[in-house]
Amino acid sequence: MSSELRKNFENYLILNRRALKTRQAYIGAVAGLARHYRQAPDTLNNEQIQQYLLYLIRERKLEWSSINVAFCALYCFYSKFLKRPKTQFCIPPRPRTKKLPEILSHAEVSKLINACNNQRDRTLLMLTYGSGLRVSEVVKLKPSHIETDRMLVRVEQAKGRKDRYTLLSQKALEQLRNYWTCAMTDQWLFCHHYHHQLPMPTATAQKIYYRVKKAAGITKGKGIHTLRHCFATHLLEQGIDIYLIKRFLGHVCIQTTMVYLHVAPNRLSGVKSPLDKL
Repeated sequence: MSSELRKNFENYLILNRRALKTRQAYIGAVAGLARHYRQAPDTLNNEQIQQYLLYLIRERKLEWSSINVAFCALYCFYSKFLKRPKTQFCIPPRPRTKKLPEILSHAEVSKLINACNNQRDRTLLMLTYGSGLRVSEVVKLKPSHIETDRMLVRVEQAKGRKDRYTLLSQKALEQLRNYWTCAMTDQWLFCHHYHHQLPMPTATAQKIYYRVKKAAGITKGKGIHTLRHCFATHLLEQGIDIYLIKRFLGHVCIQTTMVYLHVAPNRLSGVKSPLDKL
């Protein structure tokens, strides 16, 4: 893809208020298509685009979510940006099967945190779990986001470009104070290893989680997002109202939060049938 076409497409995405990650994913998907054919993307026809999507499904065997990103990107590029009158390429509908998240027990979370061998990693994981943060949220925390007087964490411009407040754990605050005495920057709580004016990349946070998880001998859970699942499930098991948990997590729909009802059996098993009240 030529630099001019790339720039114009990026400008179109910016004007349509697409998030940075969406812009990067869409541009990357179109560039991938162009590399596949070694041809400018605006010269390809519908049949070639459809064959590329089939290639992603059959040969590269990508997950549906990855293929869907590519499809949305190409649809946006050809139908919206280039304004082609007919866009006939498509992908199969999304499978309806859905897996429940794996949840660590309280003991396993404690074992994970204790396996950290430095202040930064311990603080990162404690804040992620203690406040139920997404990885993209925890790496962009600033000192001003920690409101110790109200024991809250302010999350700015999270998913959906929304601000919210969530819990600040007393233990996380104590750990944060220990960590901050040796921190190397006053802009971000967790900064880039080489460029301290930038926040820690999300990939670095994921690597920290996987390294500590391996050291702790824990096999359950996939990525650092597991700690966010644990936060919600453990609150639910404490009897915290699900609508309050929804606010802490920043979910738009209560249906998204309701999944934790299925992974908190202790919460469900404690409910008695109204027949027993007669």
